[in-house]
Amino acid sequence: MTLTKPIFRKKCLDMMNKSSFFNKKYKSHLVTNKLELLLNKTKNKNILLYFPLENEVDIRRIIVKLRKKNNILLPFMQNKSFKIVPFRLPLQKKKFNIYEAGDSFKKINNIDIAIVPVVGVDGNLQRIGFGAGMYDRFFAKLKKKPYTIFIQKDLCYTRKYVCDDFDVKADMFITPKIQQD
Repeated sequence: MTLTKPIFRKKCLDMMNKSSFFNKKYKSHLVTNKLELLLNKTKNKNILLYFPLENEVDIRRIIVKLRKKNNILLPFMQNKSFKIVPFRLPLQKKKFNIYEAGDSFKKINNIDIAIVPVVGVDGNLQRIGFGAGMYDRFFAKLKKKPYTIFIQKDLCYTRKYVCDDFDVKADMFITPKIQQD
């Protein structure tokens, strides 16, 4: 059987869902420690983060720490993509059970670093997400590509190239066991 993007996504999602609660917490902690060491070297940067879903790396403590010296940005869903808004409280639960900061008219022209959750990664370090294509559409609209870091609790990687040309590509990939440039 030929490995396709939908087959690989299903395999990765099945693996993510089988992890125990404590295993997820532990792996999330390992990834956030690596990410925090990396991001502590940055100052006064525009950093795109996300508010985590249950199966994603829980980066909430990093958001709190980075807010003091960086401009933290979050996705704000619009149609089939999203725009970025400054992180500010209170967050509101929206579509797909995603928490978002309120809408903003502030025009943000530059993202220095983007932290992107992944379901899987192919041999070209391209992202397999949940299948809605929101990150792909968003990144396609950017004039300047930010330094992009994929993070994942459970390594789900294939050496094969299963992604499309438009799928987001990483500059760095972090899992509990791997940190790859």
